[in-house]
Amino acid sequence: MVLVRIVDVSNQEERQSSPETGQEAVKRSDMHAAEPTARQTGTLPADTLPTDTTAERARQPKQEPVAWSRGHRLAVSVPIFIILLGILVGVSHITAVSANIQPIGQTMSMLTSDTSVTFNNTTGKALPSVGTYKVTKRYITIRAKRPSTGEIQNIRVLIREPKGAGSNRPGVVFMHGAGYGTCDNSFGDVAYSLSSAGFVTAVIDKPVWSTTDITRDYPASAKIYDQTINYLRLLDQVDAAKVGIYATSESTWISSYLLQRDPKIAFQVLLSPMVFSPRQSLGFLASQDFTLVGAHNGYQSIVRRVFDMDGTVFGLTNFDLDIEKPAAYSIPTFVAYGSKDVMTAQVEGAREILDLAHKSDNWDVTIRSYPVANHVLRLGNEADSGTGFADDYVNDMVSWAVGTAAGLDQTSERAAGSMLYQSIAVPKDLHADRGLTIYGAWIHIAMLITLLLTLIIALAALVRKIVFMIRRKGPALGFKYGFGGALLSLTITTLATFLLFCGGLGQVVMGIVQLAWGGAPAENPGMMFWSWPVIQVVCTLVVWAWSRVFTRLIEVMQTRGLAQFPPRKGAIGDVVSGREPVLASTRFARVLFWVTAFAMFHVLLFFAFWGLFIY
Repeated sequence: MVLVRIVDVSNQEERQSSPETGQEAVKRSDMHAAEPTARQTGTLPADTLPTDTTAERARQPKQEPVAWSRGHRLAVSVPIFIILLGILVGVSHITAVSANIQPIGQTMSMLTSDTSVTFNNTTGKALPSVGTYKVTKRYITIRAKRPSTGEIQNIRVLIREPKGAGSNRPGVVFMHGAGYGTCDNSFGDVAYSLSSAGFVTAVIDKPVWSTTDITRDYPASAKIYDQTINYLRLLDQVDAAKVGIYATSESTWISSYLLQRDPKIAFQVLLSPMVFSPRQSLGFLASQDFTLVGAHNGYQSIVRRVFDMDGTVFGLTNFDLDIEKPAAYSIPTFVAYGSKDVMTAQVEGAREILDLAHKSDNWDVTIRSYPVANHVLRLGNEADSGTGFADDYVNDMVSWAVGTAAGLDQTSERAAGSMLYQSIAVPKDLHADRGLTIYGAWIHIAMLITLLLTLIIALAALVRKIVFMIRRKGPALGFKYGFGGALLSLTITTLATFLLFCGGLGQVVMGIVQLAWGGAPAENPGMMFWSWPVIQVVCTLVVWAWSRVFTRLIEVMQTRGLAQFPPRKGAIGDVVSGREPVLASTRFARVLFWVTAFAMFHVLLFFAFWGLFIY
């Protein structure tokens, strides 16, 4: 336009300096009409070509970008959705762990329902029973040294003795189950019962040193229990050849080490024994109990992933203890189960005990099963104080211990009580998967780090927004095209889904704890069932929403000349400087968007690791 104006001005000047006749004017006008202009032919002289400067482009009217149609956006969104969902589904299937829990519904019938234990008494006098003697008690303290570290724990020992029972008394050392039992709050009633029947009993503080529930030192614990056994053997009133053990639950892992260390132990009472390795025993416990409380199958798959971990990556060495040894059952053994025990594999456990005992040429194994009794052979909920032992368990156990210590021949049936039942098989194919463990650790750590970073940046963004509002500086973040609102809604939805997952899993854990203490499962499983499919649906919708966000991002990039190769000249500089923003006009907002998106993707990978994308 400027050049045209210059040509017109020069013509006017020429006409003013040299006036033309009418014929010349008409002839000149015809010539101009017949000749195309230089701009039309594109043959402007070099010295008159326009210069494409930034200022010139700024003065030129901008072309409005053409928005994509719905069909175009859908055509781009679907492939992105398929790719994202494919990644997450692939992760879920790769991290899936199969476990063989067949056969289900195993049973073992007992020979009689009468659980009483009798012997052929050839001594010529009545055998002592519960309440025969009065009981005295005293305390001693022993120094328990942990061989691997040299740590010392001063352990109190509560000694109970039958008053007036004379010498050559049998003895029993009690071994703690899980937790942190002491000599004062553990085995009080059953230790008193045995002492009143003529036994010198010892209950010690549980040897734990600096360990936790998952880092217990079982060989070291066996050494301390053996130290206590040797103390009883040295007492004047105790027959050193008649000292046995009473082990319950977790301590039956220790008793295996103890029997291999000290084969002179006279007998053992095993209450709800954990016969298999911790990986297999706990895997069975969790798998069975997840089913009993009514948890969704998805939550049950978590169990298999957890117990397929390689604990040595984190310094945990107790998952694969080598405890299934014939020596562990080479002495007279009394095994007691409760029908409401949901923590032990009773059928396979009893068979394994018998098999290992027979391999060590021991046929003196007595099995008793009591109806309505829980894991510790108590009635009702163990969380309630004052719960008593089931039926005649104490009398049966004491009768067996008295007759066995006296060396008499048992006349009652070896297997008696209620039928043993086991809902699923022990998952013996669980093993340490190092690759799965490393990936799982990485995804959890990465998720926590990115979420923490997102929280820090989000707080900074909040402060920035407040400051900008107070000083009326305008937009604090400058998100464009609705990306800010989409980011906020997707983040809230993803985190709410994460909290729902934690809530559902937490309810499952609380239900299992209730079962372990002898309580009944809830009639309506509630959140522990419906939360899993809800999370799956929400996760799929979140993935679709992210695909739509990325589609919109690609659309805006295309209008900015970025979604091409090479990018339009100057496009990158315009986006970075904020003149033509794609996400936001401020660098702070762009950092917030990508860090948050990265964190939310790690949350989705977390869900994928635990199997939420297996449909």
